[in-house]
Amino acid sequence: MNTRFATYEAARIIVPGLTFALLLALYGWAFLEEYLGGPWPVGPQIAAFAFAVLASGLTMYARETPKRRRAFQENQPSAHLQQIARGLKGAEALSDDEARRFYFHLLNHHMPPLPHDKIFFFGTVYHIMVHVRRTTFWFGILTSVSILWHLSAGGTLSEAAGLILLCGSVWTVYGLNIGSNKADRNMQESYHDQILWMESNRPLIERLLKSRRLYQKAESA
Repeated sequence: MNTRFATYEAARIIVPGLTFALLLALYGWAFLEEYLGGPWPVGPQIAAFAFAVLASGLTMYARETPKRRRAFQENQPSAHLQQIARGLKGAEALSDDEARRFYFHLLNHHMPPLPHDKIFFFGTVYHIMVHVRRTTFWFGILTSVSILWHLSAGGTLSEAAGLILLCGSVWTVYGLNIGSNKADRNMQESYHDQILWMESNRPLIERLLKSRRLYQKAESA
């Protein structure tokens, strides 16, 4: 379990970071080399690419912007646990933080391995797809503005062929990502599956909620 968790978390850092670094490298080749000079030595290129992967990947990982999206916020399993606790005699209401901690306790100690891994997998895919979507959007804007700047400076379309190809490719990837919206659907399906598991194992959840109350009373005594 721990090894798989580390793999999923590493993917959430490396894949978005690689996407950003690759697009930045292609943008540098298609546009920046002409103005900054190049080609640059291989060693500095590799070092800059590795730095871009880690810096951008860690930055996107730390900001956690995918968690603010509606597809992530709606139908949260932790909110369903709060509903169960409110309707259960002998159990205390759960705050948002308590519900999340209780949810992860269920996930890590009571949920079977297959659905457990499926939850982490779809969560990782969701985060990656959202970051890829946003990265391609901003590079689409950047390359479009660069083409206009190149033409306004007296350049020709043939001279900007590489930049035009990059711009078209980036907008295509962004359009396909927006059009399918599969990451959002998979996230919601994963939530519904978790809630179904909770309802199927409601006696276990109610027992754990009641024992949690007894434990809190013993602690405060």
